[in-house]
Amino acid sequence: MRVAGILGAAVLAISFGAIFARLADAPGGVVALWRMVFASVLILPAGVRGLRRAPITRANLLPALAAGALLGVHFATWLTSLQFTTVAASVTLVTTVPVWVTLLAWMGGVRPTRGVMVGLALALTGGVMIGFGDLQGGSAPLLGDALALMGAWAAAGYFLLGRRAQHAGLSTSAYAAIAYLTAAVVLIPLPAMLGASYADYPPLTWLWLVLMAAAPQLVGHGGLNWANRHIDPTLVATVTLLEPIGSGVLAWWIFSEIPGVGVLLGAPVLLLGVAFVVRHRRRGPTVVTRLASVAPAGRDDPDEQERHIES
Repeated sequence: MRVAGILGAAVLAISFGAIFARLADAPGGVVALWRMVFASVLILPAGVRGLRRAPITRANLLPALAAGALLGVHFATWLTSLQFTTVAASVTLVTTVPVWVTLLAWMGGVRPTRGVMVGLALALTGGVMIGFGDLQGGSAPLLGDALALMGAWAAAGYFLLGRRAQHAGLSTSAYAAIAYLTAAVVLIPLPAMLGASYADYPPLTWLWLVLMAAAPQLVGHGGLNWANRHIDPTLVATVTLLEPIGSGVLAWWIFSEIPGVGVLLGAPVLLLGVAFVVRHRRRGPTVVTRLASVAPAGRDDPDEQERHIES
């Protein structure tokens, strides 16, 4: 019940991310930067307490820093995509993370099951339907769709590296503090590169930026990070497929934004494909199962064995 409650609150919180970004009415790079700055400030006290309990080591610091850099890329690309395409298309495409994790595993030698192949085909079909059906949605929909996909690629690496950092000894709060601060540092040059102001925005914009850091970031991503540490990440990925539904309903209610027919038809196909990938990855052989035989004899600590297998 605790896990279900935390995951439910996390999905509801992240569903507001795209809405708050739109309401902030600022360039995507600026929104991404200040979201991570405020999130870093809010998480810092808990992060310091976490570091006192579990000190930093090379094994957990490097993946945490890399995850933070990818988190910055994720928000820079995805939040910018909302300026060019519909909320429904953007959020649906950015939730394809399990597909890219599976493809990375395939490239690494883990052959996908038949169910995964069906899921990949469905996801590809749904993505094409969204791309062609979204031509009239937004100012530059194909650019927005491409940026959302880039955000999904970065998020895939972020979650994989974050799991490794936490399994190497970092608590969820300590990992989040390092990753959020790293993301903020990575994003500092972005407004200047875009020719945008760093701080010349009305008070209402700052309100939405703070709310983005408090709700989607701390409650949403914090809950997902906690769940990612304690339960199968594929289950977490499955639950996050509810985000496009929540964001789409909120966008319709607040902005009266109705996606095109292609998006309405393609989004369920894409999400069904992602669900197939997640489901059959769980049933099929996993990377850890395939590599378990290479763990050295005599290592009885499961965490130590997993760290060896991941390395």
